[in-house]
Amino acid sequence: MIAFSRNSRSAIANWWWTVDKVLLLLVGLIIFIGVFLNFSASPSVANRIGVGAFHFIKRQLFFLPLAAGLMLFLSMQSLKTIRRTAIIGYVLTIILMIMTLFWGEETKGASRWIRIFGFSLQPSEFIKPTFAVVAAWLFEGQKKYRDFPGDLLSMTLYGFTLILLLLQPDVGMSVVVSLVWGFQFFLAGMSLVLVGILGVLGIALLIAAYFLFPHVQVRFQQFLASGNEVSYQVKKAMEAFQNGNIFGMGPGEGVVKMHIPDAHTDFIFAVAAEEYGMLLCLVIVALYACVVVRAMLISCKDNNLFIILAAAGLSASFGLQGIINMASTLHLMPTKGMTLPFISYGGSSLLAVALGMGMLLAITRKNVHAEDKDEDY
Repeated sequence: MIAFSRNSRSAIANWWWTVDKVLLLLVGLIIFIGVFLNFSASPSVANRIGVGAFHFIKRQLFFLPLAAGLMLFLSMQSLKTIRRTAIIGYVLTIILMIMTLFWGEETKGASRWIRIFGFSLQPSEFIKPTFAVVAAWLFEGQKKYRDFPGDLLSMTLYGFTLILLLLQPDVGMSVVVSLVWGFQFFLAGMSLVLVGILGVLGIALLIAAYFLFPHVQVRFQQFLASGNEVSYQVKKAMEAFQNGNIFGMGPGEGVVKMHIPDAHTDFIFAVAAEEYGMLLCLVIVALYACVVVRAMLISCKDNNLFIILAAAGLSASFGLQGIINMASTLHLMPTKGMTLPFISYGGSSLLAVALGMGMLLAITRKNVHAEDKDEDY
């Protein structure tokens, strides 16, 4: 058991007495489940593509300490540092996204990955947490300073970010960023007229995406289809839920991972359902829900608008990503190549989620606003 004196002035002791331990525990449980499920789902996928049974496990265990270290380091920082980290991270991410358009690796008709120092990186994963914090800062600035055009700057950055995402194209990520940004804007006091205008524009963009991007059209058609027209991976995922029932077939006894190419990433929820049953699935859903609700409740106790908006954006992004992954697996919405946070395999996803969760843990610390409330931005 970690114990620190309340009189200690060290950064670690201050962090321990101010960080929300319930939120930290919830995140730790999700990470533990993720490691557990990766040991079950990854070997069969690795063997099928001929890279060695423990290939994905070794890579995940390489990125996991980096992600955990990043999350804990950021959770110790002040609001001022978090704002600066988000701004620098957002600028770097935008630069990498632009580079991806020219030198990215094309996969399934989309250029979302770029190779850096021998590793494949998906820059758009980092746009979710960084833009959520930057948008919160701009919305707060609009309310705090009379002549600061925070809303206009936020809308400009949102439009620029959306264009870059659609050029890749990444419609799913565009939807997530749009919903999170719209939610923050609404909390910041967006007028009902603007809510209606943005709602109509959003629907128009979705309709346009259906006709402009063939892969979006195919996924919608597969979602609305039935029988043999349903995509292969979704069909196998539904079989996994049937096989698992309430208590599951047992650790390592599942067969869906032998057939689904993305069993360790986009469809790891199906592996959990088949081997551990509906009980583990409900536990996973509850953990994600508790993280979101806990973060929002903590932030609402503070009168700092930046804390409220940033926590709302980061937690909503975390929860929405989980909902999209699980809903896609359950055939409740069109499939989207989006990972289950902290559970699915993937270095970019793991680091990006750790970045967002580290900032969220920092923002929700007790009296964190007192550390820099009188400092300039």
